[in-house]
Amino acid sequence: MSRSLKKGPFVDERLMEKVNKAKPSDIIKTWSRACVITPEMIGLTFAVHNGKAFITVKASEDMVGHKLGEFSFTTKFVRHGGKMQRDLEAGKSAAPAATTQIAAPAASAKSAAPAKGKK
Repeated sequence: MSRSLKKGPFVDERLMEKVNKAKPSDIIKTWSRACVITPEMIGLTFAVHNGKAFITVKASEDMVGHKLGEFSFTTKFVRHGGKMQRDLEAGKSAAPAATTQIAAPAASAKSAAPAKGKK
């Protein structure tokens, strides 16, 4: 559910003070993941805390209206599937090497055999 239009977007006051004082080369460190990115923040770099470390986020025009926390993930994606997925991935990496070895002798056999039915 979105925030009421009457209230407006949430912007942390202390963060806005830092934004107004910051130079474009500065990195602004913040824990305020709920703060909405405003047009004044475009071009600045933020270090957004994800619970363990600070993730750098460079604000662009496409990010206006979104929250800082949306660009600093709190969980690490490993992968899906477990053992079955590992076997499939291992098969994919071994398959291209096998096909190149088999394809080379087959191509030379075709060129050596005469064409049937054509004179």
